[in-house]
Amino acid sequence: MLVLDDLDRGLIHALHVDARAPFTLVADVLGSSTQTVVRRYRRLSAQAGLRVVALPAPRSSGTHQWFVRLTAATRTAHDIAVALARRPDTSWVRLTSGGTEIVAIIHTTPAGPDAHALLLRDIPRTAGITAVSAHYLLHTYLGGPTAWRGRVDALDAAQQARLRAESGAGPGPEPGAPVYLLTDADRLLLDALRHDARISYADLAAATGSTASTVARRLAELRARGALFFDVDIDPALLGVTVSALLWMQVAPAHLDDVATALAGHEELAVVAATTGPTNLVAHALSRDAEELHHYLTRKVALDAIARIETAPVLRTYKAAATLRTG
Repeated sequence: MLVLDDLDRGLIHALHVDARAPFTLVADVLGSSTQTVVRRYRRLSAQAGLRVVALPAPRSSGTHQWFVRLTAATRTAHDIAVALARRPDTSWVRLTSGGTEIVAIIHTTPAGPDAHALLLRDIPRTAGITAVSAHYLLHTYLGGPTAWRGRVDALDAAQQARLRAESGAGPGPEPGAPVYLLTDADRLLLDALRHDARISYADLAAATGSTASTVARRLAELRARGALFFDVDIDPALLGVTVSALLWMQVAPAHLDDVATALAGHEELAVVAATTGPTNLVAHALSRDAEELHHYLTRKVALDAIARIETAPVLRTYKAAATLRTG
């Protein structure tokens, strides 16, 4: 397996700070040459599954997100997970709990005759599925634009500040700014960025039938409005993670916000989100081994306000944010 060094980790962290930062700037911040940084990026892409993707912010895209848990027979779970991963309206498709449960995030639109077809019609009719539960995502405390700390611990504050200042990414929307809804032209631009957010402005212009200056200006506006965010996808095993698990928690509503806010500060977690359903808080834990996960569950998550917690080990990831891992 590929072993990451300090330069690799610095590059990954830099891409989290600004996914479209020029390699010349990244190299200067890391104290390396542009050629070396480009070569490392290509190696990570080829050997570590590194992908930089752009995704619409849920509020701007007008979509709803659901955590869906499917129980399936062991012999059919793989095929169902692969089919879900290949759909454009899914993300983070995982096999958990001994290979009999599939967990996926499904994106739906609020209107139209087939708005919830996958949830209401397609999944229940699929042979091999014996149980389905859907949890509507209400609020994300950690995840999405906020990266897991295990991937962003390589650059110091000065290096991060320089990347933000010199890349031109902008500070993002002001707190309380009105929600911006994507236009058809915006969606076309995002489709071009979905699988490679570092695509050149010239290629973006060709894909959208526009000009390089127009797409550059439009992308800057979308970033400033908070209408999209970037995600950096890489195999967690390369970062020392051998055990990951989804934590389904039941928390008294009066304590939900306090508990979720506290968990969002834990370096062991990559996702913390409030949902509907009998368990109203879900988190994704990443650990070096089973003993570390046990320590986390018994020492840091053992809060009185959490009435119940279900731990579902992740056995395989078929799809990350937008990247298939189906082999």
